[in-house]
Amino acid sequence: MTTDRLFIFGFGNSAQATAQRMKRDFGAICGTTRSPEKAKAIEARGVTPFLFDGAAKAIPDNGMEAALTETTHLLVSIPPDKDGDPVLRLCGDALNKARKLRWIGYLSTIGVYGNHGGAEIDETADCRPTTDRGKRRLEAERAWTAFGKEAGVPVALLRLAGIYGPGHNVLTRLKHGTARRLVKPGQVFNRIHVDDIAGLVEAIATRLRGGVFNGTDNEAAPPQDVVTYGAKLMGVEPPPEEPFETADLSPMARSFYGDTRVVTNAKARCELGWKPIYPTYREGLSALWTRGDWDAPNDSERKR
Repeated sequence: MTTDRLFIFGFGNSAQATAQRMKRDFGAICGTTRSPEKAKAIEARGVTPFLFDGAAKAIPDNGMEAALTETTHLLVSIPPDKDGDPVLRLCGDALNKARKLRWIGYLSTIGVYGNHGGAEIDETADCRPTTDRGKRRLEAERAWTAFGKEAGVPVALLRLAGIYGPGHNVLTRLKHGTARRLVKPGQVFNRIHVDDIAGLVEAIATRLRGGVFNGTDNEAAPPQDVVTYGAKLMGVEPPPEEPFETADLSPMARSFYGDTRVVTNAKARCELGWKPIYPTYREGLSALWTRGDWDAPNDSERKR
């Protein structure tokens, strides 16, 4: 059995899918959560849970530091806060002692690119984030890259599109009456299914690759089209169209629609041989609906 050990900070949807896919690659997998209840669910998956709150003043005294020193592969899926990246802030010293560490993966967001006005974006595009969340993510990317350079460990930055999967998708929102069909002319963006994130992480981690990789599907689509397709699958009427300009939205929701991005995944496909199982939202939603796990309980992704 392999002696490699994977430690995941932030055991949300993407981490769950990744742990499930890669469990045969590792002798042990650890994951963090802020909730004692969710810790029990993590343990039921065969993953060693650790309680971790990024707002704490120090690394928790719960055996996590010892686990980190034995870690060979580290995956970070926790967003930065106003004070920077909480993992580096609280666990940087412990990670400096992790002499077995051979790879770091950081789950970021295509939001770091900002608004490119519909031009196709690859990994060489300028990063000019327009939101505070995007700016914090970019700073966290730079901090992890610097950490890896100093430690001599490759750091992969996975810039992910809009994440969906079991329990976290437009079908669920339609069921609960929270889906909205907002229309902003020219607005398109990419998405990615959690299973495709897991496949991308595996392709990068098993090769110990560093650098930037876009994690997206193959089609940037208008958000209202996704809602309409989901409603068709369910056999229900879609919510009425709402002009974006006059829609009643929170500042966070409005900022989400502020940028238009068409992001290519060509680098991952060409260099890693990775390709999405669900090349567009249509295949992804159809599979969720057919399997019946679209409304499954989940640990929702934190805002990216």
